[in-house]
Amino acid sequence: MESKVEEKARNARSAAVKLANVSTEEKNRALLRIADSISDNRERILDANARDIEEAEVAVREGKLSKPLLERLKLTDVKIEEMIKSVRDVAKLEDPVGKTLSAIELDNGLELFQVSYPIGVIGAVFESRPDVLVQISSLCLKTGNAVLLKGGSEARNSNATLFQVVADATSGGEIPQGWIQLLETREDVREMLKLNEYIDLLVPRGSEQFVRYIQENTSIMVLGHSEGVCHVYVDRDADLDMAVEICYDAKVQYPAVCNAMETLLVDSAIAPAFLPRMVSRYNEAGVEIRGCAETLRILGEDVKGAIKPASDDDWRTEYNDLIISIKVVAGVDEAIEHINRYGSRHTDAIVTANEDTARKFLKYVDSSSVMHNASTRFSDGYRYGKGAEVGISTSKVHARGPVGLEGLVIYKYLLLGNGHVVAPYIGKNARQFTHRRLTKQLRL
Repeated sequence: MESKVEEKARNARSAAVKLANVSTEEKNRALLRIADSISDNRERILDANARDIEEAEVAVREGKLSKPLLERLKLTDVKIEEMIKSVRDVAKLEDPVGKTLSAIELDNGLELFQVSYPIGVIGAVFESRPDVLVQISSLCLKTGNAVLLKGGSEARNSNATLFQVVADATSGGEIPQGWIQLLETREDVREMLKLNEYIDLLVPRGSEQFVRYIQENTSIMVLGHSEGVCHVYVDRDADLDMAVEICYDAKVQYPAVCNAMETLLVDSAIAPAFLPRMVSRYNEAGVEIRGCAETLRILGEDVKGAIKPASDDDWRTEYNDLIISIKVVAGVDEAIEHINRYGSRHTDAIVTANEDTARKFLKYVDSSSVMHNASTRFSDGYRYGKGAEVGISTSKVHARGPVGLEGLVIYKYLLLGNGHVVAPYIGKNARQFTHRRLTKQLRL
């Protein structure tokens, strides 16, 4: 007997075929209706979120939920406005579906087109942040993908309300019913992981343990990252005023996210001048500091007891909190080596005025986003001009870094002939292919 989850997945698969062929104009109109509906239902959304926050605060006091997850859960008027803007921005973006990526003549009257096409059905599993539901659903709608959404239980009221707002706004017209589905329990997730017959791609967003669980318990392709161990390296040729501001922003502006800095690397040549300033600034923000032996030596007796010695585990840890590890290194080569050894290939930055040093760092750090004189917090689909993001991928297959519209399409080959068969192209005196590149676009 078909389960409720399998029924939802089957309905999503059926809707995906239809949604893949909905016009750009109709998809954009539906997105604008979503944005308007979020605005119209602002109080309803905030009321639902308030119920979630009340329950989550109890869970934090009982040790059942972490403070970073509580912070990610909170919605405000500002976040509602950001949601609305992100949906409107997605509507403004060029439709990536139906583009001719390449065209080639195989022979006279036999033409092959490589055309972008939706992936199909996306399974999105995420913790805490209810705004993720809106980001993912808007990107899936624009790219013609059906989506199954499962948020964390801590955000169940917020997610249910936002799901209903989106579903109601897209009902009727050309948008097929069933293109968006909401799953409700952990058991639903376990069952979804088995549905490779219906689901083409899984996008998990959450803690390292959460993402690894998804990766290890499904045969469906997974797009995402398991952790965000991000670094900023302050080079000997850095402007120290600039470095202080970048390092403060990267850690303090919003510590509970995957693109926040977790480890600060400081060139030994400027560490005595830079570290006291930086640590003083962190102290004002209540940042807990874990330093290497050289960091402790430079800061001197005054900080003993205030700064914890860093362990090898600290270099591998994503804190998602006001905690930072600091290591003094002998220069850019040691910084690169440390990042490539301990980092998670997410986002890493260098602060330097030396263009040659910056280029070396940009070339040799093996991460999905590498930055020069900028905070790691810029690693984000919205900030990258993608309207929103389904997540950040540290994989090197299909999509990497903040994944927007381009990461939710694949392609298919369309061959147009005129009674052509293979036999004449085989054997002695075989007919030769022309393999001539074409510049024409295929219109369907």
